[in-house]
Amino acid sequence: MYLLKNTITALILVGTLLACGPKGTPSTRPGQEISLRVMTYNVFHCSPPSTNGKIEVETTAAVINREKPDLVALQEIDVHNERSGKELHQARELARLTGMYYYFSKGIDYRGGDYGVAVLSKYPIVDSVRYALPIDPAIGGEPRTIAVVTVQLPGGRKVLFGSTHLDLKEQNRLSQARIIVERFKDAPYPMILGGDFNAQPGSAVINYLDEHFVRSCQQDCQATIPVRNPNRTIDFIMVKPADRFQVVSTRVIDEQYASDHLPVVADLKLTK
Repeated sequence: MYLLKNTITALILVGTLLACGPKGTPSTRPGQEISLRVMTYNVFHCSPPSTNGKIEVETTAAVINREKPDLVALQEIDVHNERSGKELHQARELARLTGMYYYFSKGIDYRGGDYGVAVLSKYPIVDSVRYALPIDPAIGGEPRTIAVVTVQLPGGRKVLFGSTHLDLKEQNRLSQARIIVERFKDAPYPMILGGDFNAQPGSAVINYLDEHFVRSCQQDCQATIPVRNPNRTIDFIMVKPADRFQVVSTRVIDEQYASDHLPVVADLKLTK
């Protein structure tokens, strides 16, 4: 609960918890390894680029369901806006279609509604927090956030799981990365972070985050954008602390229709 009691003014609590996912979790002995499949996916507001604006939430949900993840970090989510439909809450609908819990974090007002990031979880969400990420007013940029939930895992253990989408400008990205590290440096539980970082391996932003997190891909990170002939790697899954996780595998899914980004899936083991 330490996150919700933090009095830093940058903390803004919004979003909604969904209680329509799985109602129980299988038992696991204390100390036993827990396998977790994690996905990060920039879903392009559930509008396949080739459809000229058509909204296909079911298509996005099908991509997620095929991979059977336990946790999903989503970016570019529309909620009750004119682009996707005033009645449509994309995070809530994706949760319904995948049978998962959800939490949405608004980034900006958009066309009469909201736009931001979200998380889905197979396991119950027992706490949630949203941090606004800074932009330099001298250079401008789009307000961004990080959404982090506390997930109740089998056996009584908990893990923090977050989704973020960093700015297009490097100066802003560096400031945003520093805020993320600062806010969660004393986190009470192991943490998994997924997102569209708009930065490639070897960049200042990823080098900085590598000092505090372990990326699920290291030397050979597959490109995630564009979906045809991808040539840039900007979508990542990261964990900390290193001694609490084992990365079993990381894959970039060759899904060329649903979005302008390829989804990333990592199989992890939470140890101890």
